[in-house]
Amino acid sequence: MKVVIIKYNAGNIRSVANALARLGYDAEITDDPETIRNADKVIFPGVGEASTTMAHLRNSGLDKLIVSLKQPVLGICLGMQLMCRHSDEGNADCLGIFDVDVKRFQLPSPNIENIKIPQMGWNTISNVKAPLFSPHEDNQFVYFVHSYYVPLCTWTAATTTHTLPYSSALHKDNFYATQFHPEKSGSVGENILRNFLAL
Repeated sequence: MKVVIIKYNAGNIRSVANALARLGYDAEITDDPETIRNADKVIFPGVGEASTTMAHLRNSGLDKLIVSLKQPVLGICLGMQLMCRHSDEGNADCLGIFDVDVKRFQLPSPNIENIKIPQMGWNTISNVKAPLFSPHEDNQFVYFVHSYYVPLCTWTAATTTHTLPYSSALHKDNFYATQFHPEKSGSVGENILRNFLAL
């Protein structure tokens, strides 16, 4: 099976490749359109800023390529947010795969000291939906680092609460996405990556 990680101006790509290697997959990191188009599975990870990253995707033509893909595609963290319609981060128009806007977390009250922005660390996922998840991943802890979130919507495939309940995973057709980092989420994250690779 040919697994490709999309190369663009975002961080955290190597850690995803390392996680796949631990599962026995030698993923190719590339921005070559034909290589991406011909892959069996495509992963679109990222740590970065939405507006500058979208500008890079448009300049390289990767924006049109990603939305045209027919094989299973997994967006991770910034990759998930860029799959949405618009992001508050840099007032960026995004890929529009999921017809929902990305919002910035707002603290409910300055008197609440145990809630921080960005959300950084471990939190649970609940109401998980197949095929990206199996039932034993419900209510398990995974690792997050983000200041922006996707509201609950038609395509919510898992829910997490941080100041409010939000979409920690999305699914529509062949497109899957997680706000958390499965590559940093221990055995739970490895299982989720296995589920994706088995699609």
